[in-house]
Amino acid sequence: MFSTPYNPLEELRRMILRGENDTVDFKQRITQPEKIARTLVSFANTRGGFILVGVKDNGYICGVDPDEELHTLRLASEFYCDPPVALEYEEIESEHRTVLKVTIPESKQKPHFAKVKEDDWRGYVRVKDTSVQTSKMVNKTLQQEQPETQFEQLPLERHENTVLEYLQANPRITLKQYMKLANLSQRRAYRTLVKLVIHGYLRLHDKEKEAFYTLA
Repeated sequence: MFSTPYNPLEELRRMILRGENDTVDFKQRITQPEKIARTLVSFANTRGGFILVGVKDNGYICGVDPDEELHTLRLASEFYCDPPVALEYEEIESEHRTVLKVTIPESKQKPHFAKVKEDDWRGYVRVKDTSVQTSKMVNKTLQQEQPETQFEQLPLERHENTVLEYLQANPRITLKQYMKLANLSQRRAYRTLVKLVIHGYLRLHDKEKEAFYTLA
């Protein structure tokens, strides 16, 4: 059997056709390093991913000057991400327009934080097609887990289905309620809820006096 040779343009078209998701983001231009840093951090903290610069939200290839975009991306990755996020670049030509394909590998130095403003650094993870700000609980879990086990593939286990079934009949659940419901230790309950948040099953509400979770 012969493997199909890598064709950058065909691969680009396939990625655009599938649309934005948990591993692909479209950007028409990159002008603000502090904003793109959040996307870089979210991919590095999750499974890694790709940014297609020169592609509009609707998938239209508008093209960019790659040198200008590279300058902003390097600035973002080195000075607006802590620790800095490793990036790989590939320029792809499509009908005389250039798309800059940026690859962000899953990091082994989690968690990464993005600089929002002076002395304000925040963590993000990728949930579906959005960069979602993390809580201290999520950051701690990212730090403790090994990269190969952080985002294990679902199907869900019994104790994970338990919380989803509970929330189909109830509006919210707290960590303490879930520990009692599933008969889990605090550490295991934390890790389970974080996993479900990251995979897009649950939404964390941590602005209240006591954090709680709802169906996403």
